Amino acid sequence: MDATPPLPTAPVPSPAPAVPGLTSQDNDHLRLLSIFHYVVAGLAAVFALIFVFHIVMGIAMLNGALPMSSNGQPSSAQEQQFAGWLFIIMGSGVVSLGLVMAGFIAYAGRCLKQRRRYLLCLVVAGLSCLFTPFGTVLGVFTLIVLLRPQVKAAFAANVPTRS
Repeated sequence: MDATPPLPTAPVPSPAPAVPGLTSQDNDHLRLLSIFHYVVAGLAAVFALIFVFHIVMGIAMLNGALPMSSNGQPSSAQEQQFAGWLFIIMGSGVVSLGLVMAGFIAYAGRCLKQRRRYLLCLVVAGLSCLFTPFGTVLGVFTLIVLLRPQVKAAFAANVPTRS
């Protein structure tokens, strides 16, 4: 005879409170926000690339192709190199940060479309408010839509389960 004790039964979890599903208006808002995220990401990338001009100017200063003078006196080679490196470093930083921000905005648009990564979408919506005026408008409307309980529930229902 097998003397195996019976296994204890697992407790039954209580059902989650019912949250109303997404309305067609919520679906339309999320779809439009996704499209506008792509548009604002493109604009942010274009505006970030304007600062490539500073990098080019910095390189010209380092090569001596852009003569610098103050009060009619030519500046020294050290001053030109310092100014050149300053333009290159600051221009590269602004271009890099702008392109990274544009990438995050585009990725948040993709996540909005797929209803994934709720927290990332919230954070990017807040950060896009720094990109005035387009990012501010987009960020505020995104926050308004994402803070609706049914939209938050739709994102939570779409989270993949770990096996």
